[in-house]
Amino acid sequence: MATADVTILGGGVFGLAIAFACAKRGAKVRVVEKRQVGSGSSGGFLGALTPHAPDNWNQKKQFQLESLLMAESWWQEVSSLSGKSCGYARIGRIQPIPSDLALELARRRVEHARENWNGEAEWRILERSDLGAWCPESATGKYVLDSLSARLLPERAIETLAAAVRRLCGTIDENCSDSPDTGIVVHATGHEGLSALNEEYGSQVGIGEKGQAVLLDMNSRGMPQVFGDGLHIVPHQDGTSAVGSTSEREFHSETVTDRKLDDLHARAVRLLPALGTARVIRRWAGIRPRSNSRAPILGKHPAKSDIYVANGGFKIGFGIAPLVGEVMADLVLHGIDRIPDGFRLPELKMSWA
Repeated sequence: MATADVTILGGGVFGLAIAFACAKRGAKVRVVEKRQVGSGSSGGFLGALTPHAPDNWNQKKQFQLESLLMAESWWQEVSSLSGKSCGYARIGRIQPIPSDLALELARRRVEHARENWNGEAEWRILERSDLGAWCPESATGKYVLDSLSARLLPERAIETLAAAVRRLCGTIDENCSDSPDTGIVVHATGHEGLSALNEEYGSQVGIGEKGQAVLLDMNSRGMPQVFGDGLHIVPHQDGTSAVGSTSEREFHSETVTDRKLDDLHARAVRLLPALGTARVIRRWAGIRPRSNSRAPILGKHPAKSDIYVANGGFKIGFGIAPLVGEVMADLVLHGIDRIPDGFRLPELKMSWA
């Protein structure tokens, strides 16, 4: 096998996005995945690409905004190369406003969105009569609608990205545990990679947090996402609707669904009663990588030459993957560093052989 210019360990959305960006620039790319692509937290089916609130602006929110704005053209390019569809659409998201205090906050955020989203998207307050039947109850009778939120089918997105990488002559080796000791290597290995970093640092850099989701036979294509009571309801292109997700710091099994998902499903039906007649198609559980700061961890390893890290996608991995791929390709191929300071690994205070 020819030596790769860049080897990416991990076939989740970060690893494949980086492989795609590097391959587009002519690099020889190899992705090494010890199971199958998308077998970790990227293998779910929620697919909610949603922004954080537009107030209290920071580097993470700016990075996320730029990635969400580039997502449509980026996924179109991936789909065009691969000949596959990932089910992407910018459909917006509605949120019931539960109290007068929340209504006042929502009104302030209208102004923050105008200022921080640069006219590229809106954060609006609407009445129920503006929204139609696909709408939960709201104690105030009012709702937030943001026009930035999008959705995709995660499994298809992973298949589409992998096919695009191969079309660009990249290699993807599944069920493979190779760990190259020469050349440029990017570690995009999810919660297992965070555990390895914790051992290197002798302290916690991040943890794995379990999430569970349920897929329903509910055709609401063309409707916006719904967010309320801490959960997402996402109507997909293929005529299904996904509900997620739990956030579990303590758990007994990484991939087994349980009563917590049953409770989540029941909450979703209370929020949007139309879901009550929908058949459950699939249940999913997986471990998402969460850094201590909840921001992604990107950049050069502070103590290892030619080793880079791309981790910590947590709940926004698919939303920020397009820009993660581009900034990591800039860094590893051209030495151009566009990574926000808050995303970097801290200095490693230990000796190395």
